Amino acid sequence: MGEKVLFVDDEPNVLQSIRRTLRSKFDLDTAAGGEEALGMLTANGTYAVIVSDMRMPGMNGVELLAQAKQQSPDTVRMMLTGNADQQTAVDAVNHGDIFRFLNKPCESEELSSALTSGIEQHRLITAEKDLLENTLQGSIKALTDVLALNNPDVFGRTTRFRHHVRQIADEMGLTATWQLEDVAMLSLIGSIAIREDLLKRKLHGESMSFDELAEFSLHAKVGADLLGPIPRMEDIARSIRYQEKNYDGSGYPRDDVKGEDIPLGARLIKVILDFDAFESSGDSEQAAFGKLKAQAHFYDPTVLSAFENTFDRDSALVVKPVPISQLADGMLLADDVVTQSEVLLVAKGQETTQSVRRHLQNYQANDQIGASVNVWCEAA
Repeated sequence: MGEKVLFVDDEPNVLQSIRRTLRSKFDLDTAAGGEEALGMLTANGTYAVIVSDMRMPGMNGVELLAQAKQQSPDTVRMMLTGNADQQTAVDAVNHGDIFRFLNKPCESEELSSALTSGIEQHRLITAEKDLLENTLQGSIKALTDVLALNNPDVFGRTTRFRHHVRQIADEMGLTATWQLEDVAMLSLIGSIAIREDLLKRKLHGESMSFDELAEFSLHAKVGADLLGPIPRMEDIARSIRYQEKNYDGSGYPRDDVKGEDIPLGARLIKVILDFDAFESSGDSEQAAFGKLKAQAHFYDPTVLSAFENTFDRDSALVVKPVPISQLADGMLLADDVVTQSEVLLVAKGQETTQSVRRHLQNYQANDQIGASVNVWCEAA
């Protein structure tokens, strides 16, 4: 059996019939109403399929499945009802994102076939999720890790970009943020086509001419063009294309897109990129944010406010020296790691992945760096 099915109906005799006819084929739970079903979704983990009657007291099937979609988005939702009017079907599909719409009375063979199809759909959903979260995300992480080691001054920043994105997203109550985090990690990938001196000047907050800003902004188009053809990366590519676009519609690309029409990922990374550039020029955190507020028309006000609210979180962190031999995956470097000849190896904010740790260990073994590095830790 394996995958679990939840059947919801307010009629006890219907639930008894369902248990009797389907329990030999499916791992089946039943609930006598919407509130009980939502409680079971919380208590028993993800169900592969939930089947709900339409007409129930208190909470009807459309309302239940709409809430189930929010609470357990991977669960496949079906509607079983004797109220087979067109509007019920429309409401069920629009509000509950229904996979199948079945009419009472429903023959056991038809219901069994529908449940089998629902379970297969759930397997496809979870397989795609695994692909996104593991295979694709792992590939992105490996790519950005290599780029960060090759050019730590540029690509080492993307880890701290992602850190800021996570904090802002949490402050804004956003969920399923993997796309936003990928925008942060891949935001500078197009900079491989930009002159190195120009890139460094921009990322360190130096003043630039109008033509130089236009040339630098091409990195967003290059990055978007690189990522656009990759399946499941279309939305990420669009956010990267618009990361140099100001909220008031100025900036790049030069089109009519402005305000809320700018992808959220682009609005987030615009704030973070500019803040990071001001900090890199030597400004304190407060001074850097003050410069953002001085040109607030460039930024989404909701994002800017949420970003300001995240500053108190990092005040709970302290800098602690950790021997390179004791570094673990996921630690955040609090300072740049520089060799005795002043070559930047790993940038401040970079995450200590396996490749980063080996990189540092090799330089330590050759006495090019000290035995420990500073990392951010929670205060005791």
